[in-house]
Amino acid sequence: MKLHIKNGRLIDPANGIDAVSDLFIDGFVVAATGTAPAGFAADRVIDATGLVVAPGLVDLSARLREPGYEYKATLESEMQAAVQGGVTSLVCPPDTDPVLDEPGLVEMLKYRARNLNQAHVYPLGALTMGLEGKALTEMAELTEAGCIGFAQAEHPIEDTTVMLRAMQYAKTFEYTVWLRPQDAHIGRGGIAHSGPLASRLGLSGVPVMSETIALHTIFELVRSTGARVHLCRMSSAAGLELVRAAKKEGLPVTCDVGAHHVHMTDADIGFFDSKARVAPPFRSQRDRDAIRAGLFDGTVDAMCSDHTPVDDDEKLLPFAEASPGATGLELLLSLALKWADEYAAGQHAEAGSPSALSRAIARITTDAARVAGLNAGSLAPGVVADVVVFDPGARWKVEASALASQGKHTPFVGYELTGQVRTTIVAGHIAYERRLT
Repeated sequence: MKLHIKNGRLIDPANGIDAVSDLFIDGFVVAATGTAPAGFAADRVIDATGLVVAPGLVDLSARLREPGYEYKATLESEMQAAVQGGVTSLVCPPDTDPVLDEPGLVEMLKYRARNLNQAHVYPLGALTMGLEGKALTEMAELTEAGCIGFAQAEHPIEDTTVMLRAMQYAKTFEYTVWLRPQDAHIGRGGIAHSGPLASRLGLSGVPVMSETIALHTIFELVRSTGARVHLCRMSSAAGLELVRAAKKEGLPVTCDVGAHHVHMTDADIGFFDSKARVAPPFRSQRDRDAIRAGLFDGTVDAMCSDHTPVDDDEKLLPFAEASPGATGLELLLSLALKWADEYAAGQHAEAGSPSALSRAIARITTDAARVAGLNAGSLAPGVVADVVVFDPGARWKVEASALASQGKHTPFVGYELTGQVRTTIVAGHIAYERRLT
């Protein structure tokens, strides 16, 4: 099919484009921007007047819950949530059941996702067998099966020697190791940010040093091995200062933050609201502000949804007993725009620098694709046509019943956000269209 998307504000951070322009799609690739190729005859024209046309969103952490946790969510429900949220490429962690530590499991997941013909799915393989932190997986075989990197999800490796060997192996083949920096012992069993609020509520705490101690260890191992490491879900100001210093030193590290952490603090726990039970926990306002600043100055490379659907039986419990996690695929775009409105737009950027909106889109498209090593997040001619068309000014209220994800729990329920997806195009086919009433 040939598509012509006309009169939209085309924002393509990868190519420095932010202007009203047309986009032309031929088959599964972008044919041109601005002027139609010679002889181009569209099968369908989409009028994007007043709308933004951007690369499809790239989400660096979305748990699809298959295989093994279908009672929490199914591939069908979460892929539908992805395209409704404008997400066309997503990276899924390996903490399924069974764990993604065998090539056959990875191939099965890729096959299931491909047959749904919606968003592109890029699995992370387990760094160690069963995520137990002992024996390394066959990374070469997992890569051949379709893994783009290797992770431990929420399971820190206690034995530093195992981590050293994993990084040495990864460096040999130039694989990326994805790690959430958390000490295996400090803060273990904690459920809230260590601070005055947790003390008043009687909740066990996870101190910031759990993150910073792990970062010091990771950076020493990176210095020794030269392995490329992506740090998942940074949560603290102190941690981001260490990342900033590591980047200045020239270490091959990148990092992301969860979209919820860009806006929430530990105060949002309120009166033990289990919807605000996430991992890592929401931290202080100072930490939240540092995350926002890090997104602006590039210390933080990308924003992800950290989509973790949880069913009612595991969420509607006392705060300390509830499972951590929140749905986020359908909120990623709006939460990025909220950051642009509240923080980036207020910064006095140099002349010629990207607009707040363009900067926000970059963090969830171009920059995220670069981190994951994906050929995505661009609207250059010849690339796969993954596109989102959205109304940046449309306001919508987050209602659990209206979410496509099987996981209905998010601390943003009841909030009014801006930014509504109108059309999502994946590899040249229209995967989602919002019906206007």
